[in-house]
Amino acid sequence: MSGAQVIISGFGGQGVITAGQILGRAVSVHEGRNAVMAQSYGPESRGGACKTEVILSDGVIAYPRVVEPDVVVCLSQPAYDQNGKHRPDRCLLIAEEDLVTLDQDAELGKRAVMVPATRLAEQLGKKVVLNIVVLGFLCGATDVVSAAALKEAIAASVPKGTETLNLKAFDAGYGHAMKVAAHA
Repeated sequence: MSGAQVIISGFGGQGVITAGQILGRAVSVHEGRNAVMAQSYGPESRGGACKTEVILSDGVIAYPRVVEPDVVVCLSQPAYDQNGKHRPDRCLLIAEEDLVTLDQDAELGKRAVMVPATRLAEQLGKKVVLNIVVLGFLCGATDVVSAAALKEAIAASVPKGTETLNLKAFDAGYGHAMKVAAHA
């Protein structure tokens, strides 16, 4: 893909900002393309609304905020209500299966996929890798970034000693995207 506008949203503590940073790093450092990220979050460090906007491009990025998203990831119901429900028709929604209930009327004619990211992270023994599971799913469900670049960025960005766990989390999300694609 030559460019993409991605929104990742949820609540503080889910690793939303870190996911945006890793996605931007994968594209800019490991693929040699351009990336810019903006972030916003509520006054609470955990539990408040949190969002990152990442713009990825082969060319110049003229404006640092998402204008018309290509992909919106929602990891909480308020994130879906604010960012996912009213997205453009062509925009793909990736929603956390256990935390988001889709508005069926709002979803008519739109693309949406659900991912049990929290459960997949818990199966690995650490709910904290939810964001990396989501990045794996995003990579497998779209062509915004290559798997190799994203894995390199994850390994370089996570705390020392957690690389193996985080790469397993990526693989879990990516593998789930492949299963969903096979059944679509």
